[in-house]
Amino acid sequence: MPNQPALSRRRALRTLFCSSAALGLNLHPEAQAQQSSASLDLLAIGDFGTGAADQRSVAAAMAAFCRASGVKPAALLLLGDNFYSSRSEPFTVNAKRWRSDIEDMYPASDFACPMPAILGNHDYHDNAGGEKVQLQYGKSGRRWHMPAKWYRMDLGGAKPLLTLLFVDSNFPEVSGGKNKKTGAPRGCLTAAEVAQQQQWLEEQLAGPRGVFTVVAGHHPLYSNGSHGDTPALIKAWDSLFEKARVHTYLCGHDHDLQHLELQDRFTSHVLSGGGGAGIRALKGAAKRAMPYGLATHGFSHLALRPDSLVISHHDTAGSLLHRFTKRADGRVEMI
Repeated sequence: MPNQPALSRRRALRTLFCSSAALGLNLHPEAQAQQSSASLDLLAIGDFGTGAADQRSVAAAMAAFCRASGVKPAALLLLGDNFYSSRSEPFTVNAKRWRSDIEDMYPASDFACPMPAILGNHDYHDNAGGEKVQLQYGKSGRRWHMPAKWYRMDLGGAKPLLTLLFVDSNFPEVSGGKNKKTGAPRGCLTAAEVAQQQQWLEEQLAGPRGVFTVVAGHHPLYSNGSHGDTPALIKAWDSLFEKARVHTYLCGHDHDLQHLELQDRFTSHVLSGGGGAGIRALKGAAKRAMPYGLATHGFSHLALRPDSLVISHHDTAGSLLHRFTKRADGRVEMI
């Protein structure tokens, strides 16, 4: 993997590591910056990349939230489906939509932090080679950060408060197959990449980590939304997350906001798919109880302190919709 440019201007990270599919298990230091280990705030959105009014509304709501609450985010987590649809202009690193839909949509004046991103199904499907363009775009020191299809960040000091593991959930059985209109194969991970990522993920979870561990992917393992559960991811990751005591799996794909707690499970499942694409009604609430679920546009805020991870959902009006606390020992406290 090519060396990434220094990110010392970014205020959010104390230590940042990345790992590429090509290099498999190797971790490479990316940058160092000042960040207090006493507290850490992050924002998260998924399913946002339309360039339309709803995406703008969510972006404005996040900026207003930060100003009103005094939050200076350490990172803006982009949970996939970063770019929907093709346009008349080819999707390249010089495409105008990078400026309109990313740089100006989430300006540095409001979000002076890295924007670590992962790939969703639309990032593979809507623009031929779109996943390669997104991987390439972050190589010139921009806030956009996607050094590989899967990678790691450690935030919050020399002894990290948070370990973030970003994964690509586009397994062949999840996002592959053929385009229903054209019959052409749909882009996704290869079987070899799935195996490489699994080995990497298992080694990361077996090794030293921060006080809290969050895994971020695009597709949910469990969801009461329109797409429902993803059996291939449950098979690959559910028992692994439980054994490793992953505090939260954070994702999108379903266009809503959810918080699920499964019986006898350590990991909390949080969906933040209300970033700008059209919302969809939840379908599974009747068969599976959950602390929260709502089909609405909005974003999520993760507030880390030495003894707690507080996750909250907010809508475009600035209203607090739901909030809970995850303790390091796995306890969940509703607020």
